[in-house]
Amino acid sequence: MINQPYVPQKATAYFSEPLIIPLKVSKSESKVVSHRTVVTTELFVLSDGVKKVYTEQDAIADCGLQQMMNPANASYMNLFINGILQPKINYLVSEGRLLLLTEDVPEKGCPIVLQMIQI
Repeated sequence: MINQPYVPQKATAYFSEPLIIPLKVSKSESKVVSHRTVVTTELFVLSDGVKKVYTEQDAIADCGLQQMMNPANASYMNLFINGILQPKINYLVSEGRLLLLTEDVPEKGCPIVLQMIQI
């Protein structure tokens, strides 16, 4: 027997063609596009295997300018530990400070990335 892809002898279900209904838009309607400025800041740190509190002073120097935005001004915040997005219950961000609320700490050398977005 030769390895070949499986091709069924007959279809087991019938699928009709998709129904596509063109939308008609009157010329009196218009769309307003608002251009907003989006500001993104990041904080890149490496865990030391002990601490649960990180500040801008802990930032990796080779990653350029890093700042922590005031959380009251941030529209969104994401925390990644070892590349995995963390739920909000695992951390607390206050002005200039990231606090991990987990029982354990990340292993030494584990990357921690805080992303803050203001729209």
